[in-house]
Amino acid sequence: MQVAIWDTYVTKKDGTIMHFDIIAPSSIKNTSIILQYGNEYLQLKGQSGKTLTTKECVFCHIETLRTEWENDINTKGYYIYEMENCN
Repeated sequence: MQVAIWDTYVTKKDGTIMHFDIIAPSSIKNTSIILQYGNEYLQLKGQSGKTLTTKECVFCHIETLRTEWENDINTKGYYIYEMENCN
């Protein structure tokens, strides 16, 4: 399976920048679905209500599905790869 990587930067409520990738099947072309995934993740992290648009979340590239992402993609439809300030 091929997956799309969406590079995402969101300013948290404390002012720091949260950096994460939204990884979803490359067959999903509707950006609003990707943004919905990002908003679900932000809510889980206590950051609901933060702005998430195509300005903060940008398509980066396509790559082959990695084993560590597979379970989340099969159950939720996406995987979040946390990089910076995601705690």
